[in-house]
Amino acid sequence: MSNRVIQINSLAKELKSHLKQFPNFPEKGVLFEDFLPIFQDPGLFNKLITAFKLHVGDTKVDYVIGLESRGFLFGPTLALALNAGFIPVRKPGKLPGPTYKVEFQKEYGSDVFEMQKHIIPEGANVLIVDDILATGGSAFGAGELAQKAGANIVEFLFVMELDFLKGRNRLHAPVFTLFAGQEEQLKS
Repeated sequence: MSNRVIQINSLAKELKSHLKQFPNFPEKGVLFEDFLPIFQDPGLFNKLITAFKLHVGDTKVDYVIGLESRGFLFGPTLALALNAGFIPVRKPGKLPGPTYKVEFQKEYGSDVFEMQKHIIPEGANVLIVDDILATGGSAFGAGELAQKAGANIVEFLFVMELDFLKGRNRLHAPVFTLFAGQEEQLKS
C-alpha cells in the first residue's frame, strides 16, 4: 500500500469518527449520517480537503462541479486547493441565463438540476463532488449536465457511500469515496 493511500485512509478514519447519526431522519427507517461536524473544526475541514487532494494527485482538473446543496460546502474549497474553477449544479430557477436541465430519480422521488450553459469549455476535465453517494440519482443528474456541456468527467468524489444502495452502478465514470456508511437502513 502506498504512502499516499495510507495517509488518505488515516484521514478518512479520523473524519468518520466525527460524524453524527440521526435515526429516522428525514423519514422513519432512515439513519441519517451528518458530516456537518467536520466543518465546525477548521483542522478537520482542512483534513477533508487534504484527503481529496491526495487522492486526486497530479490528475489535471479544470473544474470541480458541486451539487446543491452539500457539495457547495467543500466543492469550492477543493477547487481552490486544486487550482481549478468551481461550477454549481442547482435546483431549477436558481441560476441566471440559459441553462442545461435534467430530471433524475432519487431515493425519495424525482428531482431536477440545472447548470449554466457555456460555463464549461468543451473537453474540460471535471470532478463532480457531493457529500453522500446513496442511490446515485443526484450524481447521475450532474453527470448528465456535464456531458451536455461537453466536459470530460474525470471522477465522482464523495465523502461517504451507502454501499447497500449501489449508487455507483449508475455512474459512468470512476467513483471515489473516503469511507462507507452504515450497512443498511434502520428496520421499520
